[in-house]
Amino acid sequence: MKPYFSVIIPLYNKENFVLNTIKSVMNQTFTDYEIIIIEDCSTDKSLEIVSKIKNDTIRIIKHEKNKGLSASRTTGIKNANANYLAFLDADDLWKEDYLQELFQLTNDFPEAKLFATNYEEFYSDNKILVPENNSKNLKNNSLIRDFFEISLAQPLYCPSSFCVEKSVFETIGYYDETITFGEDVDFNIRANSEFLLAYSKKPLVQYLMLSENQITQSKLSGKIITNFDKFETKNHSKSLKKFLDFHRYIMAKHYKLEGNIENFRKMKNGISTSSLNNKQLILLYLPSSVLKFANQIKALFLSKGIRFTTYD
Repeated sequence: MKPYFSVIIPLYNKENFVLNTIKSVMNQTFTDYEIIIIEDCSTDKSLEIVSKIKNDTIRIIKHEKNKGLSASRTTGIKNANANYLAFLDADDLWKEDYLQELFQLTNDFPEAKLFATNYEEFYSDNKILVPENNSKNLKNNSLIRDFFEISLAQPLYCPSSFCVEKSVFETIGYYDETITFGEDVDFNIRANSEFLLAYSKKPLVQYLMLSENQITQSKLSGKIITNFDKFETKNHSKSLKKFLDFHRYIMAKHYKLEGNIENFRKMKNGISTSSLNNKQLILLYLPSSVLKFANQIKALFLSKGIRFTTYD
């Protein structure tokens, strides 16, 4: 008899985290699941650690060469036995009632094929922050009919608080293996353009943030990001256009901070100014030196548990 959930855990060099990640699955109150670990040629002791875990629900699939996060997820998807696939990064943690909440969502909202919960940001100094997303405007459990309109802030869900009905991949395909930065953005656009999302505002996942500057310290140069232009068709919605421009704005700031003027201009030129608020427009056009200083101040306050955003 096939399990209700397949838990897909891509694994690459997470020796300090993966054991606790797997324990957080094994401690779930809902127990009808299998765990698929895709070992992507780690160079640390990750494989040795997971191989010592004795549990009949665990399968380890080893890649012959390092293929990256998207390919690892695809391997997991293709080998999953369940109809519902729950993704979990190897350094994140689930609270014990996470799968039970997903199970409830799948039963309460049969018209949905995407399922997710809110999450917490967990920092290396043990500080925990709730993201500044728009879940505060929702009921406890709800059906999201316009994902893009409600996602013009921090994400509603993180990669580890997301579950997909397996049939979705037959319609929209797998994660794009050519993208090497922000793979989830591309998939979320394709998935939420076609299917409804059932959502719980309970923060049932701890999403690891190694530092207050985790995102801005990630270098974009030499990496391939989502091609936002391909989603701008004659029939695209106004909310999707705003969502695309919001992410262009985020990438444009990245490129400016790195001194990559060519890609900064490419991102900026694709943005309709009506898609951004005044604070975002100011930041977009700030000199890079001032923008760097603003980011440093923002990170300083975040380290104290105070978050400044441009979302409202």
